Amino acid sequence: MDKRIIIALLCIGCVCWLSAQERKDTTAEKKKTRVDLLYADEAQADKQKRPDVQVLVGSVRLKHDSMYMFCDSALIYEKVNSVEAFGNVRMEQGDTLFIYGDYLYYDGMSQLAMLREHVRMINRNTVLTTDSLNYDRVLNLGYYFEGGTLTDEENVLDSDWGEYSPVTKLAVFNHNVRLVNPKFTLTSDTLKYSTLTKVATILGPSDIVSQENQIYSERGIYNTVTEQAELLDRSILTNGSKKLVGDSLFYDRKLGYGEAFDNVQMNDTLNRNMLTGDYCYYNELTGNALATKRAVAIDYSQGDSLFMHGDTLRMVTFNLNTDSMYREMRVYHKVRAYRTDVQAVCDSLVYNSKDSCMTMYTDPILWYGYQQLLGEEIKVYMNDSTIDWAHIINQALAVEQKDSIHYNQITGKEMKAFFQGGEMRQVDVNGNVLVVFYPVEEKDSSLIMHDYTEGSFLRMLLKERKMERGTFIGKTTGTAYPLDQIPADKFRLPSFAWFADIRPRDKNDIFNWRGKKADEVLQKNDRRPAVSPREMHIKRNK
Repeated sequence: MDKRIIIALLCIGCVCWLSAQERKDTTAEKKKTRVDLLYADEAQADKQKRPDVQVLVGSVRLKHDSMYMFCDSALIYEKVNSVEAFGNVRMEQGDTLFIYGDYLYYDGMSQLAMLREHVRMINRNTVLTTDSLNYDRVLNLGYYFEGGTLTDEENVLDSDWGEYSPVTKLAVFNHNVRLVNPKFTLTSDTLKYSTLTKVATILGPSDIVSQENQIYSERGIYNTVTEQAELLDRSILTNGSKKLVGDSLFYDRKLGYGEAFDNVQMNDTLNRNMLTGDYCYYNELTGNALATKRAVAIDYSQGDSLFMHGDTLRMVTFNLNTDSMYREMRVYHKVRAYRTDVQAVCDSLVYNSKDSCMTMYTDPILWYGYQQLLGEEIKVYMNDSTIDWAHIINQALAVEQKDSIHYNQITGKEMKAFFQGGEMRQVDVNGNVLVVFYPVEEKDSSLIMHDYTEGSFLRMLLKERKMERGTFIGKTTGTAYPLDQIPADKFRLPSFAWFADIRPRDKNDIFNWRGKKADEVLQKNDRRPAVSPREMHIKRNK
C-alpha cells in the first residue's frame, strides 16, 4: 500500500480517537457537574410554563459529586444545573463537614453554595454560625459578610466579615474582631486563626486584655493554648503602672514574664522611672527585671531627670504584694550617672527602696557642682527622690576647684554631706582630718591666702554649692600661707586627685566609660571607720 495512504489513514484514526476522547471527557465533565436527585416524596414539572424546572417536595435528597444536600423542598434548574432548597437545609461532605440553614442556593456549575438564615457550618469541633454564608466547594472555603461567630474547644471569635477553610483549618476575620478566651479577650481589626493549633496571627491593631495585664500589638502571633506571644512593630505590654515596649516582644502569660528586644523601654508611670536598652526582661510574678545592651535607668520623678548606665541593670523585688515589699536596683559594671547638678562614676551600685539608700562600690566618685567627693564606698540616702545625705566611708576626699591650679581639699576617714532642698549645705569630716582651704574676698571672690589645718573633726558649711567656712571641733594645728609662699608639700594633700576627665559631661556621655588609671585606684582599707561619740552613745543604748 502506498505510504501516503497509510499516513492518511493513521491521521484519520488519530482524529477520530481524539474526538472520541474529547466527547468522553465532556460527558465526564457534564456528569461531574450535574446535580442528581436521589429522593423526594413528590416531584413536579410543568414543561409548558417552566420547562427547565423540577419542583421537589418532602424529604428531598440531592447529590453533587461528594456533597449531599437535604431539605424540605427544592427547585432544580436543569438548564443552569442549580438548586434552590428550602426548610431544614443540610449539606454533608464526608463525615467531617456539615452545613445547616433555612435556605440554600447551590450553583452546580461554579460549585458555590449560598446559605441564609440560621446558618451553622460544623467541621469536627469547630462551629461557624451566621445568617449569611457562602461556601465555595472548589476552594473549600466558607465566608460570611454580615457578622458571624466561630467556636472551637478553646475560643469564641466574632467579626463582621470572616472566612474559614475546613481543609487548612485556617480562619481569617476582619472588622470588629473579638476573640474570647476564659483567661483573656482579644479585640482586633484583622486576625488570622488556626483551629488546629489555636494560634492567632495579629494582622492589625489589636488589644489582648486579661485581669493581670494588657497587650497592644499590630503584628505578631499569640498561642491561645500555651499563652505565649511573639509580637513585632513596637508592641506594648502593660502591667499596672508599668509599660514594656520594644521593636519585638516575647511574652509567656503562664510563666508571667516578658522579653523585649531592640529600642526597649520599661516605663513605670507611678514611680516615674524608666529602664531602656536593647534587651529587657520583666517577670510580673516576681517583680524582677533586667536590662542590658546600652541599658539606662532614668528617674524623672523630679524636674531634672537622672540617667544611669551600666553593663547590666537588674531590679529585684522582695515580699511582693505585701505591706513589707521593697526593691533593689543593682547596676554593674562600669556605672556612670548624670543629672544636671549631680554626676557619679563607680564599678557597681545598689539602690534599696527599703531605706532609700544608694550604695556605690569600687572607686566611687560623686560630683556635685564644683565639688568632687570620693572614697572606698559612698552611700547616698534619698528622701522623696532627692538627696538627703551622703556617707563617704574610708579614705574620704572632697575637692573643690577654685581655679586652674588652686583647689580646696578635705580628707578624713569618713565624711557625711547633708543636703537641703537638693543643695549641699553641710559636710562633717571625722578622723585624721587634713584641710587645704582658700578663703576669698566677698567683693570679687579673689583668693586671700592658703590655709593648711589638721584636726580630728571638721564641720564645713556650703553656700551656693561652694565651701564657705569650716569649724574644727577639738585640738587642731594649722598654718596660713600667703599665696606666693605656699610650701610644695602643703599645696596638695597626699591623697589629692582631680578626675575632671572621668566626669560624665551629659546624658549621652554615660555610655563612654573612662576609668581611673592603675596608680589612681584606691586600695581598700580594712580598718573600721571612726565612730563619733554620738554614734557610740546610740550603739551602747540599743
